[in-house]
Amino acid sequence: MHLIQVDSVQRWMEDLKLMTDCECMCILQSKPISIEKDEQNELILSSQYSTCNNLQLLLKRAWIISTELTRIAQKLEKNRWQRVHSMTVRVNCHVRSMINEYNTFTRSSSEEMHQLEKLLIDKCSEFTAFTERCVQTEDEQMLRSMKSCVNETLTTVAQYFGQLIELVFTHEAQNLLRQIDLSDSVYITESAINSLFSLTQEGAHLCRIIAKEGGVVALFKICRQDCFRCLYPQTLRTLASICCVEEGMHQLEKVDGILCLTDILTDNTHSEATHAEAAAVIAQITSPHLTFTQHLSSFLENMEEIVTALVKLCQEASSGEVFLLASAALANITFFDTMACEMLLQLNAMKILLAACSDKRIVDTPYSRDQVVTIMANMSVLDQCASEIIQGNGIQLLMEMLFEKSSSGNTAEVAACERVQQKSAVTLARLSRDPEVADAAVKLSCIPRLIKLCRSPTERNNSDSVLVACLVALRRLAVMSPDGLEDSDFQQLVKPRLVDSFLLCTNMEESFV
Repeated sequence: MHLIQVDSVQRWMEDLKLMTDCECMCILQSKPISIEKDEQNELILSSQYSTCNNLQLLLKRAWIISTELTRIAQKLEKNRWQRVHSMTVRVNCHVRSMINEYNTFTRSSSEEMHQLEKLLIDKCSEFTAFTERCVQTEDEQMLRSMKSCVNETLTTVAQYFGQLIELVFTHEAQNLLRQIDLSDSVYITESAINSLFSLTQEGAHLCRIIAKEGGVVALFKICRQDCFRCLYPQTLRTLASICCVEEGMHQLEKVDGILCLTDILTDNTHSEATHAEAAAVIAQITSPHLTFTQHLSSFLENMEEIVTALVKLCQEASSGEVFLLASAALANITFFDTMACEMLLQLNAMKILLAACSDKRIVDTPYSRDQVVTIMANMSVLDQCASEIIQGNGIQLLMEMLFEKSSSGNTAEVAACERVQQKSAVTLARLSRDPEVADAAVKLSCIPRLIKLCRSPTERNNSDSVLVACLVALRRLAVMSPDGLEDSDFQQLVKPRLVDSFLLCTNMEESFV
């Protein structure tokens, strides 16, 4: 779950209410303060549900229970029986609270769910009683014999909990998709789509549940109705999230999703936001990191129209975010099929991308530059590409990219900077087979920069992939312009085998003596 990645203090502040309620319940042994049921429900609703999304509350409670169960297993390994018991009591309370909260806001639940709830509560009570006996037992031999039973009970609790959570979120996904499918109200449909999107952000498992329950089918149905045009951006954003899993991709293929996306991208009456989100779906389904894109046969049939629309979107982008989404889709397509590079060449895409890079308002992050240099690297295998890059001052841009540095120190941004450095070196190496490109690179002092990246680990953020790319580019330029290197650089970085130069550079350490 993405909750784990949130700042720890922020997590504590968010969980404080839940944890406080839990401790209150421990003291009261789950007995309500109010005698009248209506008053109790009113108190719960006013204190929690008016300020917190129901599904988010459920996800947080589930995350706490899952974490506590893991910690119980760790304490059990160390025979910390007192801690095991107190944590078991806490889990018992959290489970009861979660079930109570869910039954408060859900409209209906199945008999299967009620049975699982009862099984889980009974097993939690049994678990608590079991650990209490362990705390009261001082006989070490008896404790050792009871430990396997405690472990078995913990496993059963975790199993029932997992099954219940799976059933709950399947039920919620079904409810949301039913609303999307049956409602004619823009407001109700928008609310359901937003809730569905929030579920997709909790990880691949929930995306699989949504896909299996027909989420892709329902969302593409929205994208084919003009009355819901104002909802296209959030609908497409949700689709992009679901299509990170194989089940989502299969559903997209079955409903002719590629054709629908092509229609949206090529329809000039749609807003830029809609076009950008459609580009995001294309970027997702063509990601080179996915292993299940082979079945997208319909993509090849529509590729020319899609590529043309994406190039136009890059050219007319009004913000960095729109350019990033469109260029990311183009970058992925160049991996997806080699025909795409030839199409981009015919569409003057290189000129458009290089011009965008000179506008700091549009290409404003390492992430955007990463997409541009990816396209350049993949297009550089074409002989005709060299002249396009020279005419658009592309060699100057590649030189600047060799200096890419993170301004924030953020891990993702640092990784993006490394990719930019690596791919710019790869592009230089490929293009330097053309004497004109090699000459331009030498005049722009690319060789000293490549040497610096090879010899200084801090310049390349200790990245081995950047080092290899720079060594290859340096060797290619050295063949075309041997006078640009000092003898020591030639002897250490060019003359030896690539692996020997690599080992030499990775073993270099700065001396502070």
